[in-house]
Amino acid sequence: MPVPVIMVAAMARNRVIGVDNGLPWHMRSDLKQFRAATMGKPLIMGRKTYQSIGRPLPGRRTIVVTRDPAFHAEGVEVATSLEAALERGQAVATEMKADEVVIAGGAAIYAQALPRASRLLLTELELEAEGDAVFPALPAGEWREVSRTPHPRGEGDDASFEVVAWERV
Repeated sequence: MPVPVIMVAAMARNRVIGVDNGLPWHMRSDLKQFRAATMGKPLIMGRKTYQSIGRPLPGRRTIVVTRDPAFHAEGVEVATSLEAALERGQAVATEMKADEVVIAGGAAIYAQALPRASRLLLTELELEAEGDAVFPALPAGEWREVSRTPHPRGEGDDASFEVVAWERV
């Protein structure tokens, strides 16, 4: 039985998730939430997202999706398609005894992976942001909100936020 695919993202009210291959905000509390949600799991991301982070994240197995077959980065696996990354993610999840494969961006990967995801964990930031990358709109009738947890603005945060869990209907 395949391991469920979850997408984890933070977005502004206007669905912006990035600008110039980086984040348009500082959210220390959300980074902690991201760490907790992804620890011990395979993490699939696009090359630009990986390069913006700059290193593999500890405690996770990173699979980078790129069309460049020559791309190499120390400590990560490379897949030349989302399909190949998801296939590898399933195998890695079994090896790690992980209960989910996590999609961690960016915008093109989220858009491609949305039809394959069974759960979404979205941090909705209480701010508008300028950016060039957006999270895809959720198709009407395909998703149901299962929880919404408000978080006040903490130290190192640009805004308050809510963590919203969605599952496929």
